[in-house]
Amino acid sequence: MGTGAIAVIFHDFPYASSSTPLRVLTALVFFLNLGLFVLFNVVTLARYIMFPALWRRVLHDPVQSLYLATYPMGGTTLISVAVGLLYQQWNFGGPRFLYALWGCWWIVVVLSFVSAFWLIHLMKIRQHHTFPNMTAVWILPLVTFVVAPSTGGVLASPLLQLNPSHALLTLTLSTIMLAMGLALAFMMLSFYFLRLLLHGVPPGASVISTFIPIGPMGQSGYTLLLLGQGFRAALPLQHGASDLLRDPATGQIIEVLCVCASFVLWALASMWYVYAVLGVQEILRHKPFPFKLSTWGMIFPLGVYANHTVSLSVILGSNFLRVWGVIFSGVAIVAWLGVLVRTLDLVRNGRIFYAPILEDVDESAGLERKRSDHIDSSDSSDSSFACC
Repeated sequence: MGTGAIAVIFHDFPYASSSTPLRVLTALVFFLNLGLFVLFNVVTLARYIMFPALWRRVLHDPVQSLYLATYPMGGTTLISVAVGLLYQQWNFGGPRFLYALWGCWWIVVVLSFVSAFWLIHLMKIRQHHTFPNMTAVWILPLVTFVVAPSTGGVLASPLLQLNPSHALLTLTLSTIMLAMGLALAFMMLSFYFLRLLLHGVPPGASVISTFIPIGPMGQSGYTLLLLGQGFRAALPLQHGASDLLRDPATGQIIEVLCVCASFVLWALASMWYVYAVLGVQEILRHKPFPFKLSTWGMIFPLGVYANHTVSLSVILGSNFLRVWGVIFSGVAIVAWLGVLVRTLDLVRNGRIFYAPILEDVDESAGLERKRSDHIDSSDSSDSSFACC
């Protein structure tokens, strides 16, 4: 997710966006993201094959299960950049490639519904959660309803040139998902804000989770801009009995409303950013915390906030937002590079492969092997030893 957001930053950078260096950087980060996505798919598949009991354990774990929602969100970043870079800029694959990407988007949509409904249902009936232990990670299952529509907005523009009905279907479904995702996000963030007021910021490295609320706000605003542009291009309809959808002003009105709502969400994302920085500063002031893989949780929110700011600056023609977007893009890129280097260090010394959730699984397997060995040795021993 984080690497994909950085690829989008390079692709939509407001200055020299069509220059060769930025296109090369976009391609490098995109293919790095694609390679990581394939690698993690293989590793995850091998993990559950080697430890089949782990799947049920993960689903019942109140923290590990929530990260399953990041899978479809990681896929959406690949589709978005593939549309802009491979299809539109490189003219790769033609309409067949575009429809292949559209098919992948439908898979992501299905997985997003599974995440937003099934995972949250598991939180209610299979897992034990306490309010003092709440973190912003609870938001992950519902953020899928915010991220997938953004890719739908990216796909709508090229689809409109091939089949307006498919483009309108994509825009409509994306709008429905975004509405549900925003409603759930506001509910969850209200509880999270109350938790911060009553119990303070999460301790240690868990304070990084305070950056996560920036994600749904920033990504929702970015998605609204894309949907507004898509509806303006797709409307008015030339058929049907709806006077509203046949009115030439409808598309323009929808875009204006989307831009206004997007600006409000940008303000809310900025608010959560300030709270996150203050929270991290408070923890670091007392005691520095070691680097953990959970630090990746701040890269995607920073990236989507930067993309949102840059997109707003283009639509509103604001130099302030453009400069702020460039600054924040730099912050996101530097943070990504820093976390990437620290992660490679964990790979080098092997600490990245330590998984606490596997400890009980390994111990259970070890006990079974010992019990089996004991039975075999008893069967092969003499009668006197057996009597003793």
